[in-house]
Amino acid sequence: MINLGAGAGSYEPTDREVTAVEPSAAMRAQRPPHLTKAVDAIAEDLPFPDDSFDAAMATITVHQWRDIQRGLREMRRVTRGPRVILAFDIDTFAEFWMMRYIPEMVAVAKSRDPSIANLVEMLEEPTTVTTVPIPFDCTDGFLEAFYGRPERILEAAVRRAQSAWAFLPHGAETRAVEALRSDLESGEWDRQYGALRSQPEYLGTLRLLVTQSTG
Repeated sequence: MINLGAGAGSYEPTDREVTAVEPSAAMRAQRPPHLTKAVDAIAEDLPFPDDSFDAAMATITVHQWRDIQRGLREMRRVTRGPRVILAFDIDTFAEFWMMRYIPEMVAVAKSRDPSIANLVEMLEEPTTVTTVPIPFDCTDGFLEAFYGRPERILEAAVRRAQSAWAFLPHGAETRAVEALRSDLESGEWDRQYGALRSQPEYLGTLRLLVTQSTG
C-alpha cells in the first residue's frame, strides 16, 4: 500500500506493508520509530513504476496538493487496486455551527478544497462516497473534531493546527474567537448547541471515497 501525504503517520495502518510519501521534512521527522521512513516526494510526481502497489490511501491531504488531478492520476498509475481518500465535503461546510462565528472560512474552504463531485470525476473510476461519523473524543485536530467541545477552539494551539485560519482576512480570527468566548461565557452557545456536548458522534463534512479499478 502507498500512503500519500502521510504526514507523521497518524492514520497509517500497522498491520500491512506501507510505503509512505510525504514532502514535508518537518512531518517526516515526526514519524514514530515503529513506522517506516517516508519517501520525500509529491503526489503529482511519484518515483514508482506503474502498478507498484495493491492499494493507495490519501487522508485529509488532497486539498494541499498543487495539482489535484495530476496527483490522482499518479495515484491511479502506481496502484493496481482500490484508492481510498478521506476528504471534506465543502458543500456542507457552512452547516457547521462555527461558521456562525467565522463565515469567511466557508470561502476559504471552497478556494482550497475540491468538491466531492469534482474528486469523483477526477478519479475517473466508479467511486463510493460514505459519510464518516466524527466521534466526540476525536483526537484529530480539524475544526469539526471539536463539535461538542467548543472551548478547545479558543486555544491558539488548536487553531494553529487548522490551516484554514491562516488564509482568513486580517482580524477575522480575533473577532470570531472573542464572539465564541462571549457566547460560551453567557451561556448562549449552550442554549443553541448544548446538546452536542453529549452527542457521541457528529455527521459533518468528512467523506470516505473508495474506488475500484476498472483495469
